[in-house]
Amino acid sequence: MTKPLIIFGTGDIAQLAHYYFTRDAGRTIAGFTVDQAFVTASSFCDLPVVPFETVQDHFPPQHHDMFIALSYARLNQLRREKYLDAKTRGYALASYISSRATVLNDYQIGDNCFLLENNTVQPFATIGNNVTLWSGNHIGHHATIADHCFITSHTVISGGVHIGAASFIGVNATLRDHINVGEQCVIGAGALIMADTPAHSVFIGAATAVSGVPSTRLRNL
Repeated sequence: MTKPLIIFGTGDIAQLAHYYFTRDAGRTIAGFTVDQAFVTASSFCDLPVVPFETVQDHFPPQHHDMFIALSYARLNQLRREKYLDAKTRGYALASYISSRATVLNDYQIGDNCFLLENNTVQPFATIGNNVTLWSGNHIGHHATIADHCFITSHTVISGGVHIGAASFIGVNATLRDHINVGEQCVIGAGALIMADTPAHSVFIGAATAVSGVPSTRLRNL
């Protein structure tokens, strides 16, 4: 029998995790947890909030799973730290895989992953632990996404690409086939990556320049 779930976090991603796990995955959420310093209310989504420091006393790991619902803060390091801490405390980490995603890689997907709707994961791709794939991405055949990465929306990760641990891929970025992205890289929105990237690299996509024509003139066209 599936254990009730504890969600780490009380922000937007935690609220979304509650929605997706209950509405789509049919999981029962028992409560939420955050570090004591960030407990600002006794409940969230009408469920109890307890300090992470004492979470085992309220929700023992023998009877509960956990999901770390955090973003890419500190280049995914905060989510990584809480993921490892939860494992040390004895919790199994649940993954959410949308029923509206196309997953063709025999579910070679790690724990504490958050894979939202309209993702396509092609055969022989591998997704590590603690990876977020927001909506609408293409993960090509034989691609590898290492642990603790955060992939936003509508990215194209072509066949055979390797993305190093704790990297961030921005909206609408495109990565050509068979390249290696080093660990802790930041690929900005709209960037086009055509070759291997060293670890800790930052790539910024070109922003669209503002037009010299004001919008008020368009009313007369």
